[in-house]
Amino acid sequence: MVSLKSYEKVRKALEKIGLPGQDAYDLPTSEKRFPDGAGYRIEISGVERPEVLEALIDEADKRKMPVHRLISVVMGATLLDDKELKKFAQLAHDAQMEVILTPGPRTSWDVGRQVATPDGILSGMRFRGADKLVEVIADIKRGIDLGFRGFLVIDEGLLWALNKLKEIGEIPKDITFKVSIFAGHASPAGGKLLEQLGAGSFNPVADMTIPQLAAIRQATNLPIDIHIMLMPSFGGFNRFYEAAEITRCVQPVYYKFEPGPSMALYTPWSSIDGLSFLAREKVKWAEIVRNLIQDNYPEAKLSKLGAKDLAIPQP
Repeated sequence: MVSLKSYEKVRKALEKIGLPGQDAYDLPTSEKRFPDGAGYRIEISGVERPEVLEALIDEADKRKMPVHRLISVVMGATLLDDKELKKFAQLAHDAQMEVILTPGPRTSWDVGRQVATPDGILSGMRFRGADKLVEVIADIKRGIDLGFRGFLVIDEGLLWALNKLKEIGEIPKDITFKVSIFAGHASPAGGKLLEQLGAGSFNPVADMTIPQLAAIRQATNLPIDIHIMLMPSFGGFNRFYEAAEITRCVQPVYYKFEPGPSMALYTPWSSIDGLSFLAREKVKWAEIVRNLIQDNYPEAKLSKLGAKDLAIPQP
């Protein structure tokens, strides 16, 4: 039987290596910020096509609601042609919005189907073999050539390789990599590891308590991407009313809204009208979250559009 004394020794050992020894039950106020001094930003995913981005920009302008980051082409950038991607990059550039492009092929659509089984998914979404690494890196380089500066990564090995390619000049230094929720990280050690591997931000698993998130914040300077609303296939929840306290304890954070079906299905990504409606709804929900934060934690600062550290496309 493990004694309480043994737990205390482990806690002290973790603190020696720069990790918190327990979750932050005292909920300390985070002193960390984005480079512009802000504590939170808005991220909207599922922006799959230029037409969807046009609807999102229109709604954001109408509501005067800044949207800082777009998680885009989640179906896989391979499925859009160069003309569509160039238009997407230009729209985002003109609107001063960061784009995190999702490269393809995607792991869930690989010819290997272990990851699609109930037990197989437990082994994680990773790229299989050297050829798949070549294919996804080639797609990222295609996106770079078209002007995109940010990309979604689900595989720590890929993240390591991409940053090594930066070091030898194969990938520009200003490219940023966001680590997806599908990487499955959920601890201070995971956040620390991703920071050391060169991540620009990361999305921990979504069902974490505020003390758990605050403990991650103590271990890393990376912006943390928080699902403030999540699709039913991931458990389904709405954390709007926690946004002020999450901001206080975990800033800098990106808030994201994901109420729709799972990305593993192709059908949701095929309806431009449906995606455009959902993009407008997400902008509205972002406005609601901003108002709740302002009412309950007025000290919090929201970034303005076009912050210098954003990976805005340069078409």
